[in-house]
Amino acid sequence: MLNEPLLPQKSNSQFYPAVALLGATAIFLIDTFTPLDIAIAVLYVAVIMISATFLSREGLLSIAAVCVFLTIASFAMTHWHDFESRALVRCLVSLSAIVVTTLLALRNNQATHDLRDQAALLDLTHDAIYVRDTHDVIRYWNEGAEELYGWKREEAIGQFAIALLKSKFPMPLEDISKNLAAVGRWQGEITHTKKDGTEVLVASRWSLQRDEKGRPVATMVTNNDITEQKRSADALHKAEIELAHATRLTTLGELTASIAHEVNQPLAAVVTNGEAALRWLKRDVPNLGEVQNSLERMISNGRRASDVIARLRALTRKTDSIRAPLDANELIEDVLLLVDRELIARSVSLNLDLAPTPLPVEGDRVQLQQAIINLALNAVQAMSTVSDRRHALHISTRLETTEAPEKIVVVEVSDNGPGIDPDVINKLFTAFYTTKPEGMGMGLSICRSIVESHGGKIVASSELGKGATFRVQLPMREEEA
Repeated sequence: MLNEPLLPQKSNSQFYPAVALLGATAIFLIDTFTPLDIAIAVLYVAVIMISATFLSREGLLSIAAVCVFLTIASFAMTHWHDFESRALVRCLVSLSAIVVTTLLALRNNQATHDLRDQAALLDLTHDAIYVRDTHDVIRYWNEGAEELYGWKREEAIGQFAIALLKSKFPMPLEDISKNLAAVGRWQGEITHTKKDGTEVLVASRWSLQRDEKGRPVATMVTNNDITEQKRSADALHKAEIELAHATRLTTLGELTASIAHEVNQPLAAVVTNGEAALRWLKRDVPNLGEVQNSLERMISNGRRASDVIARLRALTRKTDSIRAPLDANELIEDVLLLVDRELIARSVSLNLDLAPTPLPVEGDRVQLQQAIINLALNAVQAMSTVSDRRHALHISTRLETTEAPEKIVVVEVSDNGPGIDPDVINKLFTAFYTTKPEGMGMGLSICRSIVESHGGKIVASSELGKGATFRVQLPMREEEA
């Protein structure tokens, strides 16, 4: 991991050069003017190591050459008149040590410079990047992090990352740490607090660095500010809810006759059964059995009227999506109660082919009802231009198994209208595209959004002149699958 603070730092101080100069002078004097029979010149490696912290490649080579010269000069001055093989060996050992140390220092400097160059590249990105060790201590802090959070590099390095940023995680930190240790990566959304006290939402990606033995060493954290994106997404979601609500109200306006019929029918039955119960009670010998039957029918019809009103209130209510277990067959039956009067008014016969067993799905009942109602009304309206055959609406449900294999619940709504032009069939689900003069072009777009938000998909097919079919696929509820 690029970890700039841990890299050797160049120093502008004259302390290191002075130490190197004094050290080289002392070594030369001791090696030349003392009778010690040891390889004193080996100590020049210390001079080279100190010089490597502040000299460039060329400067280091120059210092190494000086050290070699001083070693040879000291040997010549000391042994020119009394050559000894042991002294020559000590000189060669010292020269070898100087050369090897110089090569290693050059290699280390090159690696250090490469790391510095790579670390500098991280400052070019707009992402906020920091590196923290296994104790959560910040070891690197790029310019993107300075710009996003407000703390300068020298202020952040050495601080505990979670405490500094007051991190709020989407799940327990222990779970994140376990996932990071197992996979080596983690990503999610985290809320941080900047230096000025404001909160920022970031898309965070963590990458774990390990040493050659596989032990965790550090974690590089890359953060992108998505605060505005999140606000925009929330605003868009709110707008979608508003639009879907308006569409539902428009749909209910078109179904006014059906709604009135569905409410009046059970209320009329309540009155009829109440009158019948009174007649049975007024007889010379009251027939309590018939009275009981009439009262039970009154209760049943009262509940039916209450259910209709509850469904209408749900359709008119503007709320967020509420997911719950549903049966696709019951969903269709609820829809038919609302569109039945429309079918009668337009002389459309209904062919119903529901699966013989329940079809369990999970979703928002109101949203899915809205989608099916839109499809049914579109089919009914499409057939209004056909006069050479009887209008027929076909609704079917079934369970299918995909190649995955996964089980899906299929709802198909078909009509025998004029069909859809192949040139426009791919545009049907595009927002604001409509084939109706008075249409807004949002009905099918909302249908697609609803179905896709439930993990499904909707497709249209048609044979020109023979009608169209809209196929809704929803995943079967997991526990049932």
